[in-house]
Amino acid sequence: MSFIWPGMLVSLFLVPLLILFYFRMQRRRRRLAVSYGNLRVAPGKTRDRHGLRRHLPTAISMAGLTILLLALARPQMVVNLPRVEGTVILAFDVSGSMGADDLKPTRLEAAKTAAYAFVQGQPPSVQIGVVAFSDNGFVVQAPTADQETILTTINRLGLQSGTSVANGILASLNTIATLDTQPAPRLYTNQTPAPTPTPTAVPPGTAVPAVIVLLTDGENNESPDPLTAAEAAADRGVRIYTVGIGSAAGTILQVDGFTIHTELNEAILQRISQITGGAYFSAENEAELLTVYENLDPQLVVKPEEMEVTSVLAGASILALLAGGALSVLWLGRLP
Repeated sequence: MSFIWPGMLVSLFLVPLLILFYFRMQRRRRRLAVSYGNLRVAPGKTRDRHGLRRHLPTAISMAGLTILLLALARPQMVVNLPRVEGTVILAFDVSGSMGADDLKPTRLEAAKTAAYAFVQGQPPSVQIGVVAFSDNGFVVQAPTADQETILTTINRLGLQSGTSVANGILASLNTIATLDTQPAPRLYTNQTPAPTPTPTAVPPGTAVPAVIVLLTDGENNESPDPLTAAEAAADRGVRIYTVGIGSAAGTILQVDGFTIHTELNEAILQRISQITGGAYFSAENEAELLTVYENLDPQLVVKPEEMEVTSVLAGASILALLAGGALSVLWLGRLP
């Protein structure tokens, strides 16, 4: 146990002084009783019908006072607390096809709008990181519980070039892997080589308190293979929730003077989620996309954490003082 205000422990010296004062008063009371002849009792009777019991209320009251003086020092101790804990990596596809308007105003803006609601609804114990990917994957924001920073980061995302879903997954895994070792870099550019994690496989079915939410239309036109990256996530016990942004019918998009047809590739996204034990959601409008985030389930864990226990000790001291006073009135007809 540690104390925020250890100087207040000096007040504990009052306790032995009060105990000495109590015994002095007891000796004085006995002397007064003798002087008035109250100690002459009939044969076979006890000299004190209360015996040691009459000291019990005072002992309980002294214990309560001791606990109260300890509480003044604001004690802290390590306790095991249940809490919702986990890491969520929001991996945004920022390739050119995300500028399509089959989700209004665009696919990317619709995904960002839903992400705002998700971030604001998370408890402080859930850390959220942001990864963006186009032809490469780069960490835009390392996991943090600072919601204002996360929202600002999401708002900065803009469209870039090609699409490599695998690099988005690998960048997300790399971010999760660095959480327990060293702080993740705050920023990568698309000139940085893609990370090449070497995961240590965990038993099948294992799920760590970290998930990846992959927001993409699934149109992959760059290597490596997204399914290989999904296998790497499964080996680490990281679930991937894939969110299909766009419509299966697709739409026409103008990119760099070229007219292209872009449509949602549900098959690849369903396969990624299946491999990792996650789930696939088709979000053809913002309302459906919001329900995707409501289905995420960071784990409830029990972790040792140092916390202030002043209120607990203060409550215990009050109960002890009340108990001591009540017993004294009940047994002795007076307060201790």
